[in-house]
Amino acid sequence: MTLTQETTLVTAADVSAAAARIAPFLRGTPLLPLPGERLWIKPENRQPTGSFKVRGAMNAVGLLAERGVEHVIAQSSGNHAQAVAYTAGRHGLRATVVLPDTAPELKVTGARRLGAEVVITPPALREVTCLALADRLGAALIHSDEFDVIAGHGGIGLEIAREATRPATILVPVCNGGLLAGVAVAAKSVDPAITVIGVEPELAADGAASFRSGHRTAWPVQQTYRTRADGLRAPVLGALAWEHIRRYVDNMLTVSEEGIAAAADLLWERLGERAEPSGAVATAAYLAHGANLPPGPVVAVLTGGNVSVPGEGTLGSAG
Repeated sequence: MTLTQETTLVTAADVSAAAARIAPFLRGTPLLPLPGERLWIKPENRQPTGSFKVRGAMNAVGLLAERGVEHVIAQSSGNHAQAVAYTAGRHGLRATVVLPDTAPELKVTGARRLGAEVVITPPALREVTCLALADRLGAALIHSDEFDVIAGHGGIGLEIAREATRPATILVPVCNGGLLAGVAVAAKSVDPAITVIGVEPELAADGAASFRSGHRTAWPVQQTYRTRADGLRAPVLGALAWEHIRRYVDNMLTVSEEGIAAAADLLWERLGERAEPSGAVATAAYLAHGANLPPGPVVAVLTGGNVSVPGEGTLGSAG
């Protein structure tokens, strides 16, 4: 998939429209200062279903419901699945989600509790299984980096840009890039001087490799699945997300597994915020690279908190 026309990209107007559409379903997430640091945390772990994913899913599912769709399907490592299940339930739609057999039980149980039919498959078969089921069931497929999902996620960038002292640096976890794409479009529309940086685990750094080379680069699933950050194991950036990233994102950073664990522990100990490993990588980037970031405030997006007990970011705990 190659996109070249500007008209195919999400705009600031698309993000604003999505933000207004989904506002009644969201919880407010303020910027939380980390004492003694220039770091602020955007706690999207406080959203319904425990992650930012509800923003994009609510926008996409809501628009499909308006068009008369009755059944939606998605494949996910866990949080997108829960978000699709939750939003489908709010709109009275049937939901099917495909999860890898490595997904944390908390996320599998959560999707079922929210009313979705859950299909478990080996990680490498997630996409093909989902496509086959969508065709057989006649369900509308919701990709986690499709246009309406990116537009929904962009509200995070709008909120940060309007609340933070500008110019700021925003650190954003990266899986297939849908969140980073939305945040970058929205934040740059408010103030082009804002620096937007994507963050990945060193063990799943296909996005960073893409950014450095200028070409979308895939990593084998067996490599990306080495990281404990289960929500960031996608082997390649989404094609649409990549088009936004290469235009609007300023840099990509990577963090170690030890750094992710330390960041999750710090968020719990200093702020009382649960962070799953995937949700802690932006804070980990500040801890590892803060001295090299631009002057001024830094905002790290805490994308999710779906862990069964505080401290699950620590090495040696279940991932």
